[in-house]
Amino acid sequence: METNGYEKTHISSKVVDEGTHNESFWRDQFEDAILYLFKSAIKPPRTFKKARIEDGDFLNVQVSDGEYHILFYNSKIVETTFIPLGEKTTGRSHAVVMKPEHTKTSFSENSESALLQTEGISVKIQKDPFNISYWYKGEEVISEKNGYRRTNDFETIQFNLTEDEVLYGTGERALPMNRRGYRLKLYNKPDYGYETHSELMNYCMPLVVSSREYALHFDNIPLGFIDLDSKQDNTLTYETISGRKTYQVVVGDSWPDMIDKYTDLTGKQPMPPRWILGNFSSRFGYHSEREVEHTIDLFKKDSIPVDAVIIDIYWFGKDIKGSMGNLSFYKDSFPDPERMIRNLKQEGVKTVLVSEPFILTTSHRWKEAVKNAVLATDSLDNPGRFDFYFGNTGLVDVFKPEARQWFWNIYKDLADLGVQGVWGDLGEPEMHPSWLIHATGTADAVHNSYGHEWAKLVYEGYQKDFPDERPFILMRAGSSGSQHYGLIPWSGDVNRSWGGLQSQPAIALQMGMQGLGYMHSDLGGFAGDNLDDELYVRWLQYGIFQPVFRPHAQETVPSEPVFRSDKAKHLAKRAIELRYKLLPYNYTLAFENSRSGVPLMRPLLFEEPENNMLLTMADTYLWGADFLVSPVMEPEIREVPVYFPGKSDWFDFYTGKKYMGGSTIAVNTVEDH
Repeated sequence: METNGYEKTHISSKVVDEGTHNESFWRDQFEDAILYLFKSAIKPPRTFKKARIEDGDFLNVQVSDGEYHILFYNSKIVETTFIPLGEKTTGRSHAVVMKPEHTKTSFSENSESALLQTEGISVKIQKDPFNISYWYKGEEVISEKNGYRRTNDFETIQFNLTEDEVLYGTGERALPMNRRGYRLKLYNKPDYGYETHSELMNYCMPLVVSSREYALHFDNIPLGFIDLDSKQDNTLTYETISGRKTYQVVVGDSWPDMIDKYTDLTGKQPMPPRWILGNFSSRFGYHSEREVEHTIDLFKKDSIPVDAVIIDIYWFGKDIKGSMGNLSFYKDSFPDPERMIRNLKQEGVKTVLVSEPFILTTSHRWKEAVKNAVLATDSLDNPGRFDFYFGNTGLVDVFKPEARQWFWNIYKDLADLGVQGVWGDLGEPEMHPSWLIHATGTADAVHNSYGHEWAKLVYEGYQKDFPDERPFILMRAGSSGSQHYGLIPWSGDVNRSWGGLQSQPAIALQMGMQGLGYMHSDLGGFAGDNLDDELYVRWLQYGIFQPVFRPHAQETVPSEPVFRSDKAKHLAKRAIELRYKLLPYNYTLAFENSRSGVPLMRPLLFEEPENNMLLTMADTYLWGADFLVSPVMEPEIREVPVYFPGKSDWFDFYTGKKYMGGSTIAVNTVEDH
């Protein structure tokens, strides 16, 4: 017999009489074979070799299969990178913009462990069995369960969780506030018409935030998963196909402090232009100059404030399909865009245009894009072409410097024309075949940072060519740190239903806890033909207290109040007027966000972090520090239970009625607020 790698003594053959066999012999041989295979599949445990401070900068921990680099950005932010034997550090961070501060550390070591301490975080290296744990103020924050490992499909790392901690993060999902128990994919992807449950949406982030007031950021962008204890064994697992083996642990003395530190690491959101806190006129979409001007005239006629109009895809083509990528005005419908934009500006209305990164083969710019080599390619270095809803297309390679400049030149020309905002749509990208190759990697390796890089090129273009302007960059996909480049996200194509509305506060609150303080929804809902005035009004009333007030929908049901029933228009006008009355307060919130990272919408746990009841509450929240908001999110209800945080008393904004803090009270609903 062939040995197949076994020693000959382990393989034997024994002839037995027909109809008989030696059970003991075959059982022993089978068990030996299985044990051999089992041992071969198990890698030996990682063992500690030595630890030393290198260049007075970071701790180098050498282990049997590689080394760890542990670096402090400050006393509340620490970064750990694992480098396997035979490999080098892998690439730059897409998210981190902070430079490490000089942080005083002390290093000590004994036979059992090594300890790197600051006045804040301490890192403990247990030698046998090898383990890394992170401590703050004498308490363990989190510890590795298994260091980075390579499985058949993924590179993984696991962490230990406590029994009772609530987990937030992983980006935008229509899920309960507590995301513990889910295994969630990291791959930006739209979910058209979602309502109360969607596990995969436009904007994913490799970030976990804990009710114990720490954040764990996996500083890596390729496709992967975050398993938030789905097996209920108190284990957090990060899985990825490739990339950087780096994570940061961020702590704080309070929720605002922790978010401040995280946004120090990944960047603060710059101050937006003041007008984005006003009312938008928007739909999918305005077909002509005449339609745009007529709509704004109706706002003026009805004395409804409006600061901006958003023009969807018909500005560059007559039809939905076939013209994406033209990115120049379609003169049959928009014969004099410069005049239109100038006249709108004189009326106090800014013009925002949609754009997409797809250049259709039928568009006016296809040949130009091919000639300038600005598209992602196939394996033979030809422009990658593929079909999706809008036509046969290529995709701008925003990771390529020449493509970035080509794309920015288009935006610059539009800005020179008077356009004052950029709406980047479909930037997940909505269709992104795995075989596409970009300047910095394959589609799956770079997919989740596409929107991030798109926002970055627009922001940096404004910084260079229009340094005195604050850009408005509206996009539905990005990654951790995209706020630093002014990206203002919205929650995608939500269904025009009560379920769609009900999912919005939790989505916005979650994203605010992850550095994206301007997450907001298409007010009234986007998808579907549901003409429901009560839903529309209640959604706009909620919108008073969301970061951007922007009704937007498919044109089958109007999103603008000027086209709704008299009653709905009246109530919507009341909501919009209140939005404008709050402008000084809201502008202050924007300033606070730009300085400290604290979101405009804040979960009640910010007010009472010790109150476990509030750890999962989203239907009542704080707008800034001073407004307690409880939206009406069900039809025909007469009262809403509201919890009033206990550190102060609260007063009804409309009536002045006093409510005692620390109580839950059924509050009567009123039609106009």
